[in-house]
Amino acid sequence: MCSVQDSDLSFDIVIVGAGIAGINCAYRLQSRLPSAKFTVLEARDTIGGTWDYFKYPGIRSDSDLHTYGFAWNPWPHNAPIAEAPIIMDYVRESVSLYHLDRYFNLRHRVVAGDWDSETKRWTLNVDNDGTKKVYRAKWIMLASGYYDYDAPLETVIPGLERFQGKVIHPQFWDTEYDVKEKRVVVIGSGATSITLIPALVKQGVKYVTMLQRSPSWIVAVKNSAPFSWARVLFPQKVASWLEWLWYAIYPYWTVCMFQWFPDNASKLLLARVNEQLKGSNVSSDPHFMPRYKPWEQRLCLSPDGDFFEALHGKDGQAARAGVVTATIKTVTENGIVCEDGQELQADAIVTATGIRVVWGGKIPLRVDGELISPAEHMIWNGCMVTDVPNLMFTVGYAWASWTLGVDNTAITLCRLFDRMQKKGEEVAIPRRPKGYHVEDGDKVHWMRLTSTYLKNVEGRSPWNDANGKGPWKARGNVWLDWIHARVGNITKDLELA
Repeated sequence: MCSVQDSDLSFDIVIVGAGIAGINCAYRLQSRLPSAKFTVLEARDTIGGTWDYFKYPGIRSDSDLHTYGFAWNPWPHNAPIAEAPIIMDYVRESVSLYHLDRYFNLRHRVVAGDWDSETKRWTLNVDNDGTKKVYRAKWIMLASGYYDYDAPLETVIPGLERFQGKVIHPQFWDTEYDVKEKRVVVIGSGATSITLIPALVKQGVKYVTMLQRSPSWIVAVKNSAPFSWARVLFPQKVASWLEWLWYAIYPYWTVCMFQWFPDNASKLLLARVNEQLKGSNVSSDPHFMPRYKPWEQRLCLSPDGDFFEALHGKDGQAARAGVVTATIKTVTENGIVCEDGQELQADAIVTATGIRVVWGGKIPLRVDGELISPAEHMIWNGCMVTDVPNLMFTVGYAWASWTLGVDNTAITLCRLFDRMQKKGEEVAIPRRPKGYHVEDGDKVHWMRLTSTYLKNVEGRSPWNDANGKGPWKARGNVWLDWIHARVGNITKDLELA
């Protein structure tokens, strides 16, 4: 990885973060704005973001990789869902293929950002292994993800401090801990738990229990591309395009159907769960009957039904995984006591209770000395916030692959920067139209889901208008957003000077 010289730290654009979003943005800038001077600052000592950071067993994508992968380097494998090591190989190969590593500056943590209206520049204070550096940029692209790398979601678990066994949060998994022949309780029923259960069974646990306060919707999906025949009949580019098109259309269409007909969707999903549970000692009631409608929260995917398979015995042996639906009364020295009287003995407790969502990597940002409070700002076009100049941030979709959204943002930045260069403009600031008022009840989080970890960020994040129109409408329609990013009006309600 190459680093810029200290004497040359002024750029047109600084990208913060070298995960999927930052890498994608670097490619788009390199290919669409070849004359622009940009760099990528990454706080950690490697690229890859989520896929290098998380180390818990079985960590994998929860979206198909044909659309989660880069549009400019199609996902090469038949399986649309893969574990982190395979994803990281793909990420590194993509970076190498287009020589993007020359833009990366690792171990460069942005500690503050200040916009000066006089110079029309951002000043970024950066910590490089204890050495202070100052970067200047016309634009900042925050590609720093949406969760806190330093702390998980805080959840009160009564008596946890008394537990004499091992306590692990998936975000900080102890890779030295051997679960073989251990009794493990995984608290939580989200995507992480659904991933962990089959992975821990494969690692030889004595027994693993998923302890949930309330169930989640889980759907078994076939982990092979529906167009595998296309890889035989057509060139790789054509086959990849067909796969991308399928996964861009079909899942989104399914989400729409589920939201339009939630009762029918619930019945369909429950029927599929019951089919998967046949032959196990686990019932769908109450363990797989959520209180919410499908896609009010994300569906949890089980590739080839691996989660449900873990609930079955194998080779004549009893199952080594189970589900308990109950509220924790207290944790004891040796396990967990539930409100209904159940006692779960444990050698290890895994607190898969969620991630802590943050905006902008927790970087303090100021405009002319005034600290930006994210909750006071409205989101424009899914990528900027009101009254903050020359700053974009990347978000994806709740109902589709993350990369589809962050790519739209990268394309928007390229188009806007190019337009401003040609017209001699230096500053772009989203402004709410005069008289535009939004009631508190209409302020919604950009992911628009009811998950606990997202509810906990309300009041600390920029927001959308639930009834917004034009650039003030929350992202949601993958296809309309894709078209708008490439040919739509990207200057509406944008103050340019």
